[in-house]
Amino acid sequence: MPVNLPSPLSADLHAVPGVRIGVAEAGVRKANRKDLTVVLIDEGAAVAGVFTRNRFCAAPVQVCREHLAAGQGIRAMVINTGNANAGTGEDGLVRARSTCIALARHLDLSPEQILPFSTGVIMEPLPTDRIEAGLPAALADAQAGHWLRAAEGIMTTDTVPKAFSTRISLGGVPVTITGISKGAGMIRPNMATMLGFMATDAAIAPALMHQLATELADGSFNRVTVDGDTSTNDSFVVIATGKVTHPVVTSLDSADGRVLKEAMLDVARRLAQAIVRDGEGATKFIAIRVEGGRTGDECRQVAYSIAHSPLVKTAFFASDPNLGRILAAVGYAGIEDLDQTRIDLYLDDVHVAVNGGRNPAYREEDGQRVMKQSEITVRVNLGRGDAADTVWTCDFSHDYVTINADYRS
Repeated sequence: MPVNLPSPLSADLHAVPGVRIGVAEAGVRKANRKDLTVVLIDEGAAVAGVFTRNRFCAAPVQVCREHLAAGQGIRAMVINTGNANAGTGEDGLVRARSTCIALARHLDLSPEQILPFSTGVIMEPLPTDRIEAGLPAALADAQAGHWLRAAEGIMTTDTVPKAFSTRISLGGVPVTITGISKGAGMIRPNMATMLGFMATDAAIAPALMHQLATELADGSFNRVTVDGDTSTNDSFVVIATGKVTHPVVTSLDSADGRVLKEAMLDVARRLAQAIVRDGEGATKFIAIRVEGGRTGDECRQVAYSIAHSPLVKTAFFASDPNLGRILAAVGYAGIEDLDQTRIDLYLDDVHVAVNGGRNPAYREEDGQRVMKQSEITVRVNLGRGDAADTVWTCDFSHDYVTINADYRS
């Protein structure tokens, strides 16, 4: 079960004018499951995406980059689950492009106006015949209010769909923001196997979109990890349909730009944290806050060192306050001139270590009390400066091994 993550309600997800979504059962890998999603985008929308930094990136990621660079105006997306179309060589590129061609024919568009996305098993041929056969049903299903169906249709090992929505005011005009994501394992963003899609009816200058998508990802999806594995397929796409009549946002530093970005970042963070809460086999949601660093990068480096440690993660699963494991992870994070005598460690309100050593007032029963909670904050002060940053992770349980041992069966 996910950690304090209820299933979203369709009534809580606001339709975004200019976006319609259709979902079908195409039998990509298994029968009788939603596994094919089309997203239809009105002409004039601005679209940008950021993708995995894994050099072994999947065919759809390569095609998405090509189509965004072509600049013809993105009008649709096609998303399948069950097969990642990764590790498939030139044949995978042909198959990714063929799905774009098939959808483009239905919509009377250029294939370069379609973005393809895939998630699932790696190194297996994409069953394009099933996807193409499923397109008519997905298109017939397309409605503005189908965000929850889309969240369900992109799931793999997720146990619940992930979707959030909000409304804000820009200059007295209501603006809608809605997003969905998927992911539970193979999560270490740079980007995370994750997919994320967010849309708003705000008017945003196209030249600003890539910066916005990058900053949203850096503040959310690039702050989470489940198991330290950067996927071949990670993608995060932002759509601004411009259907709202307010002055076009041309700077993220303007008053409207700051309000819009903060609201979109809130949705992106909730989507990213939902991935961790639904981490494969997770029983605990853990925030790791590193303070007192010289730079934010340095703080994240230490935080990820803690978050990726199997010894730390299994200790949290067992509620075992073997907290020297955290100090060890700080020590091997790669900061060569780190002074261990300046480091403090906290678990929530419990001061565990002071000046690099056990706090004389620390009692193990206090540490265990915190570790038994379903939500925990680890706070480390490096005593080197004023920078700080936070990443979110989960524990490792027996179920993580079981899920990944049986993934292809």
